[in-house]
Amino acid sequence: MRTGRACGVRGGARAGSFTRPRAPSRQSSCLPPSRRQGLVFSPFRPRDPGGKRLLPNRVFTGIVEGKAEVSCVDEGEEFRTLTLQFPEGSLDRAKVGASVAINGTCLTIVEVLRDTCELKFDVIAETLRRTNLGDLVLGDACNFERAARIGDEIGGHNVSGHVHTTASLCEQERTGDRNVRFRVRLGDPEYAKYVLPKGYVAIDGISLTVGEVSDDEGEFNLYLIPETLRVTTLGEKPVGGIVNVEIDSQTQTIVDTIEKLKARGDL
Repeated sequence: MRTGRACGVRGGARAGSFTRPRAPSRQSSCLPPSRRQGLVFSPFRPRDPGGKRLLPNRVFTGIVEGKAEVSCVDEGEEFRTLTLQFPEGSLDRAKVGASVAINGTCLTIVEVLRDTCELKFDVIAETLRRTNLGDLVLGDACNFERAARIGDEIGGHNVSGHVHTTASLCEQERTGDRNVRFRVRLGDPEYAKYVLPKGYVAIDGISLTVGEVSDDEGEFNLYLIPETLRVTTLGEKPVGGIVNVEIDSQTQTIVDTIEKLKARGDL
């Protein structure tokens, strides 16, 4: 069990841990140990036939493995370090320098705390500006997915972890017994041309199929099944909540190419 600590000042380093000096101007906040006990998380990627968990290290698939909880935040000037607690057993072979998608944002591990099943990530100003990671506070849940290796099943679509913009959940409606329809409004309508009916989009790292689209308003519908609501944070998102959006790269390439050809008069 972990004792109380302040993230900016350590009472003592763990054996074999990597300790980075903290600037005195940074502000820190951490969940007390009592808030971090007995956490319940959703399932994550299964074990491979050899019994070891797969720890990919390249791209993402949009199939969220579970939810992590913000256990500590170190604030700096246009910079913050997030400490996230993960489900037990999900950090096998995790190492400094590896990539993890947090709410669909590709972040680099800067420290591994195996005894408390936590990872630390540095988040710079550009990422804070473009994503919802700057809004995370102690106790918030966030989606996570480890990068996929060659040979892994691609259950969603290719996701880079490079968030294009954010969006707000402007409407929520129950459809049928347990399904939910979300109406999403893009924060930057410039990206609406890449959102097509039946196309792909990643919302907080979740690979989803687009429903109806309203190009003029930059709005579109998403239809979520109970399993998606259970495994991811979308089951807890209120109307007005902010989500990260990554446009499908193939769709973006096709649309941009056609626009360039038309501008040159080749179409």
